[in-house]
Amino acid sequence: MPRRPLPVVLRLRADPEAERERDRRSVAAFLRLEVTGGLCLLIAAALALALVNSPLGDTYEDVRDHHLAIPFLGIDMSVGHWASDGLLAVFFFVAGTELKRELTVGELRRPAAAALPIVAAVGGMVVPALVYTAFALAGDGRLDGWAVPMATDIAFALGVLAVVGRHLPSALRTFLLTLAIVDDLIAITVIALFFTSTLDVAALGGAVAGLALFWLLHVRLRVRGWWLYVPLALAIWVLTYHSGVHATIAGVAMGMLLRTEPEPGEDRSPAERVGHLLHPLSAGLAVPLFALFAAGVRVSGDSLSALVRQPESLGVLCGLFVGKTVGVLGAAWLTERFTGARLSPDLRWADVTGAAMLAGVGFTVALLVAELAFADAPGLQAEVKTGVLLGSVVSALGAAVLLTARGRAYRRRAQPTS
Repeated sequence: MPRRPLPVVLRLRADPEAERERDRRSVAAFLRLEVTGGLCLLIAAALALALVNSPLGDTYEDVRDHHLAIPFLGIDMSVGHWASDGLLAVFFFVAGTELKRELTVGELRRPAAAALPIVAAVGGMVVPALVYTAFALAGDGRLDGWAVPMATDIAFALGVLAVVGRHLPSALRTFLLTLAIVDDLIAITVIALFFTSTLDVAALGGAVAGLALFWLLHVRLRVRGWWLYVPLALAIWVLTYHSGVHATIAGVAMGMLLRTEPEPGEDRSPAERVGHLLHPLSAGLAVPLFALFAAGVRVSGDSLSALVRQPESLGVLCGLFVGKTVGVLGAAWLTERFTGARLSPDLRWADVTGAAMLAGVGFTVALLVAELAFADAPGLQAEVKTGVLLGSVVSALGAAVLLTARGRAYRRRAQPTS
């Protein structure tokens, strides 16, 4: 009997453009993972520390301090300031969209559910400021840095939680996210009120008019088209920069103006859609580049010993680790003890303690405030940044140990007993 010929399998050549599109989507999806943002921050910060403390340290500082000017816009900033004033505005824009969604359609829309983390956020900002002030007064230091240990880094804190919190209740992430969003809102307000240069009323009025036009076009007239909003956003950013208010405020203001309710025919709201689109840019480029240029602090045996002696840096370190933990946990406990607000039934106070420690990861915004508060003292600024880095690392490690133990306890409870 003759053998049947084997079938010939024709392999169609893949479309290169389709493959590139799939690759782009895969990269974007990876950058949208919460843990990715934290890892990018960590890698960028570690690289900055390694570069500045290596033989390439002078080259790193030359690049960071090199000025890039746009004469027709009247802007002349160093590369480091472009990262903190320009690229970081993207991060604050995304944070603004998340905050708007939480206020309108998320957990913050129900006061009873939001009361505990909101009050905890306030306590977690007041107590670290008091801790810093106590160290500064006791050591005859500068009070300018009182706001440095107040802020929580959303991306880094949620990134650590994503790594160690697989078996923890989802309510803990909601608690930490709500706390961090309120924390950032207050921190942004503090930056606007206390860390502005000479105010240019005309430029500020122009920025406000631009925001009003943004609202009119987007909310009232429902005009669509990125080609209209991108130039308008850039104009608002430039005017905010010239007004003396920190330019990142423009980012969060525009993020807060986006609609959070989808219209008929829309599968997602503009806030969700644009936030989803820009999140990879924020997590994969804007925040890591800011960290790369902001975390470059020369660390040596002398600087670490100076950290212990310097009231400002020691106040920041203790404010982040001790002040945040005591402030968040204490405010939450007192709120439940003396009001009708209640902790989620899925959570225990040990879980909240871990979240309170995670709130001490003040990386991004704390470094930004340190730059603003000690702009006239580069040496002291570097020591305070060292305090921010150490305080954030200690807080992250302490929270990771506690939450890992809590996750194991929850996993044991979930296992069926034989």
